[in-house]
Amino acid sequence: MNRPGRLFIARHGETVFNAAARLQGDHAHTPLTRAGFAQADAMGAALLDRLGPEPELALWSSSAGRALQTLAIIADHLGLDWHDARHDDRLVEIGMGTWGGRYYADVIAEHGPVVDSEHRVLKPAPDGEIYPEIARRVSHWFEEDGQTPGDKLVIMHGISSRVLRGVLLGLESLPGYGAPVAPSLPQGSVVMVENGKETLVVEGTGGERA
Repeated sequence: MNRPGRLFIARHGETVFNAAARLQGDHAHTPLTRAGFAQADAMGAALLDRLGPEPELALWSSSAGRALQTLAIIADHLGLDWHDARHDDRLVEIGMGTWGGRYYADVIAEHGPVVDSEHRVLKPAPDGEIYPEIARRVSHWFEEDGQTPGDKLVIMHGISSRVLRGVLLGLESLPGYGAPVAPSLPQGSVVMVENGKETLVVEGTGGERA
């Protein structure tokens, strides 16, 4: 198999931080809720329907626990070995600095809106990661590992997956953010990117808040 293949990009299921309206960012371990497990089940079923059992599919994941939990459920549906998956810190969520782990309401009370209502993106924290930094790390992952032959499944996060999709789709930089950012999708969503075009595989049932 010599072609670059298709890239299936999935957003992990809902977590306890999402349910509590807390800023998650690059926190390493925030477990899935029951709704999050159901969303991962739906993604696994949809991918099984599209790809069939035991497909030739390389598994990749952010190193965050919530992404790895999501991957475990999807891999079980597909009959693939979770232990064969590769984890990469370059796929983690936007780093939110000292805002990370705090309730949205508390940060908003101190600093004003955290979510850009026009573009549906998180505003960077004063000491957090900025969008060009995300674009550089996800682009580096794709240049090094994403272009190898064969199909791949990548489990990521709300903001980091949108930046990777923006890079792969060749979108213009989002005004004021300095990096391409694809449209938001709910938690539990999967898209397929092939030859610079994106197809929605499954739209999740989770919230849009990243």
